[in-house]
Amino acid sequence: MKTGRLDGKVALITGTAGGQGRAAAELFASEGAHVMGCDVNAAGAAETLERVRAAGGRMDSHAPVDLGDSAAARAWVAEAARLGGGIDILYNNASEARFGSIGDLTDEDWHATIRNEVDLIFYVCSAAWRYLVDGGGSIINTGSISGVSAIQATPGSFAHAAAKGAVIALTRELALEGGPHAIRANSISPGIIASPATARMLTDQKFNTDHLDSIMLTRIGEVEDVAAMALFLASDESAWVTGANFMVDGGFLAR
Repeated sequence: MKTGRLDGKVALITGTAGGQGRAAAELFASEGAHVMGCDVNAAGAAETLERVRAAGGRMDSHAPVDLGDSAAARAWVAEAARLGGGIDILYNNASEARFGSIGDLTDEDWHATIRNEVDLIFYVCSAAWRYLVDGGGSIINTGSISGVSAIQATPGSFAHAAAKGAVIALTRELALEGGPHAIRANSISPGIIASPATARMLTDQKFNTDHLDSIMLTRIGEVEDVAAMALFLASDESAWVTGANFMVDGGFLAR
């Protein structure tokens, strides 16, 4: 088991039931962090907890937790900070979007996406702020390439693109306000990543081809690719990195 890069740090990770959140929980724990996870999916969160502990890592988990509910989000942060004795790292990975063209996307779809991709980050960051101010730390928010550019291969991303654009902007403001307190804030904007959330889309050959034709590294991303970037931003190796948005897209947007 690898140790050291996050030795002794308390890391809150949202959305740990699978995909990028599970990969991050496993990696962070293997590097010495005490991971605090949560998810709306209780069964998936429990499986991640079992996997981390079986590998010798230290993790606590709460589920189901609906972070789109302000009171629930703040209660989880307070309990995680109590169990860990503080907060060093906050990785806002959890999100859920609804897609549709501008003529078809309902008001409910729009508000559900904003709630589950922007509101929950505000709630968690707001609750965690007083713990981070005490000793500094790292906030990592999950953006998207859709928050930076309109993507021809994924039409109907109106709400998702708006939400992720907001997350990237919010992260810069957190960096500005957090700087004097030694709080770093950065965002990760993944391209298309193979995960449970994208499994259905990736069965569509045209969807695959449309993306692969524009990816310089000629493969779909893996959850471990995103977790590795998150580990760098969580660690002291990125001690002078803040207010940045990191593309993890295999060169998609650069092309």
